[in-house]
Amino acid sequence: MKRIISLRLNGKPVEDAVSDNTLLIDYLRDNHQLTGAKKGCDGGECGACSVLVNGRPRLSCITLTASCQGNDIETIEGQAKNGILSALQRAFHENLGAQCGFCTPGMIMVAESLLRRNVNPDENEIRQVLGGNLCRCTGYVKIIKSVRAAARMMETVS
Repeated sequence: MKRIISLRLNGKPVEDAVSDNTLLIDYLRDNHQLTGAKKGCDGGECGACSVLVNGRPRLSCITLTASCQGNDIETIEGQAKNGILSALQRAFHENLGAQCGFCTPGMIMVAESLLRRNVNPDENEIRQVLGGNLCRCTGYVKIIKSVRAAARMMETVS
């Protein structure tokens, strides 16, 4: 069965007909060509598909699109504004936080949620929030360094 859903996607209102069983990751990728969220495990275990729903991290590979009715969805594609990278995107680039890059969009989205709540998290808070996001390339040192660098950038702006 299909239903009409209305939501905000990266700040823009959208309305689409979706099947009741359409996963959010498929909706984003197939309906809106937003391919930043990656299909890693297809079971909610790796975090590569993380997006923000009403500012909170959500695993799009286990979220039904219909459950997002009326919500605000943010993807990695919505983080840069007017072609300018967000503080986290810039910090990941400058601090080599991305190795192969597969997990990076999910890492950035989860870290974005943290930094919106706490602009100055300590290393343990960063590790805890990133605990559900797996990186197969690195020991997380540069990822944590990137989040801390973004926090410093955001602190100087506020």
